[in-house]
Amino acid sequence: MQKTVLSEISETAVLKDIHERIVKNFLDLVVLLELRKKTLSGYDIIAFVHKKFDILLSSGTVYSLVYSLERDGLIKATSNRRRRDYVLTEKGKETAKIIVSVLDKIKVLINTVF
Repeated sequence: MQKTVLSEISETAVLKDIHERIVKNFLDLVVLLELRKKTLSGYDIIAFVHKKFDILLSSGTVYSLVYSLERDGLIKATSNRRRRDYVLTEKGKETAKIIVSVLDKIKVLINTVF
């Protein structure tokens, strides 16, 4: 007996897919907010996202993101022997501060979409 496509789709799979899409789409904000607390290397970002969201990011995803944040002047890299650590710039600190101050509005916007 063959299964139909619909019977193979589970609520868990759909929820996991949406969870991953949301985290990846807001990854820049996640990284900026975590950098308020401490410096992070690319590896630290991968480990943090995996631990907090149970999503394993590729190094390409992370380094593409940090290079973009660097180009936008939000973070800067500091060399620490064999690794690059990332810290917020003044622009990055101000941006993170604004994000935190408008979190309620962001939540309302997300609720409006769904």
